[in-house]
Amino acid sequence: MSSTKPLLLIVDDDSLISESLSFAFAQEYDVLTSHSRAHALTLLRQLRQAPQLALVDLGLPPLPHRPDEGFALIGDLLALSPDMKIVVLSGQSDDDNARHARTLGAVEFVAKPCDPARLSELFHQALRFGSQTQAANTGGMIGESLPMQRLRLQLSQYANLAYPVLIEGESGSGKDIVASHYLHRLTERKDKPFLALNCAAISPSLLEPTLFGHTKGAFTGATGAKAGYFEDADSGTLFLDEIGELPLDLQPKLLRVLENGEYQRVGETQTRVSTARIVAATNRDLRQEMRAGRFRADLFHRISVFTVAVPPLRETGLDRLLLLEHFRKTCAASARTEPFALAPAAQSLWLDYGFPGNVRELRNIVIRLTARYPGVAVTGTQLSAELDNLDSFEPTTSPAGLALNDLDNIRKAARQHLDSTPKINLDATLEQWQRGYIEAATELCGGNMSEAARRLGINRTTLYNRMESWTRR
Repeated sequence: MSSTKPLLLIVDDDSLISESLSFAFAQEYDVLTSHSRAHALTLLRQLRQAPQLALVDLGLPPLPHRPDEGFALIGDLLALSPDMKIVVLSGQSDDDNARHARTLGAVEFVAKPCDPARLSELFHQALRFGSQTQAANTGGMIGESLPMQRLRLQLSQYANLAYPVLIEGESGSGKDIVASHYLHRLTERKDKPFLALNCAAISPSLLEPTLFGHTKGAFTGATGAKAGYFEDADSGTLFLDEIGELPLDLQPKLLRVLENGEYQRVGETQTRVSTARIVAATNRDLRQEMRAGRFRADLFHRISVFTVAVPPLRETGLDRLLLLEHFRKTCAASARTEPFALAPAAQSLWLDYGFPGNVRELRNIVIRLTARYPGVAVTGTQLSAELDNLDSFEPTTSPAGLALNDLDNIRKAARQHLDSTPKINLDATLEQWQRGYIEAATELCGGNMSEAARRLGINRTTLYNRMESWTRR
């Protein structure tokens, strides 16, 4: 789109709501509408630039009465564009759903029926805070814990080497900052281009011409020759985010570039040479992907000459206070208001919370507290309303009396199983145990999925995804 308006994506399977909101926001935004998770992702992969804003209904098909599709879409959208600001809609005013949506990265949760004026206010706030915190994020990683010190030491050792680096870490942990700041801006390549490509954000059929370029007429829509990311990166840095999403048939071509720098534009026989340094990132376990046949072992070994792991926030101790202070001041300055404070009970809660959404979740919590409690000491109750607290539950015995935290007993039971069945399928056995516990939990909780997830010590998105995986087999 040629317009300078912000781009807003509305995802709701109720066409009346989509059309009404589209009409309400048409003057301020370029609006795209979608009716499902799959359609929204297909739509976004055709865009040159991701929307700055998204309004997502939790109850999307094919499961309109459960929020798993909406939760999954939040993760999908942030994988495509980590800086997208997502506001969630729901027909059920459920505090658990609200907290979990925010944990996944949504900036706010709004119950239906929604007031367009309230949504407009939230959009303006998200865009305003977003530009400030994005700028603040470019200054590097904040933290003095041992895991962060160890990470910075590794990065200082690898920064100026030409070899590829693989960055591993959970969603929201800051892998993009590691790539752009520590592995580019603080290196000898800092004056060269830094290009980032999210492998999950582009249709698989377009990934090859995007990476390597194409000639005129190479495929439908190729109206002229175009350079790809390898060519444009020159001798700078090419950051391949979500590398685990790279299609299997394209992996040998990336391997060739990593081995000798050679590649060809799509539709061209001329061999070109790239001198770009490759940095890749993933929140997947690529070793497991290799075993499953979805990622080539030779490519894995080429991209992981050096591997660094960005620690999850729950492992960095008091760093969450340093991040709180940083974002608290940044957001208050952006809003031109006084920063909030944490009362003693709230500070204890802050330190005890695991931040499953990592730095992204922490930042969004600070944004909301800044908007709601400017210049106020936030209480423990007020802070608790922003957190996704799942009660931990760890069963100590199986129905047969086997102590599940006693490795000797588990080994004895496994031996008895193997003695009676000389050859087993380990994956199938473990899945049966998992399925048994999930079905038992849902029965005990009368079908209440939130309660079942709590009893199992997992979040509901994980529970729904595991249940859905059974139906796909």
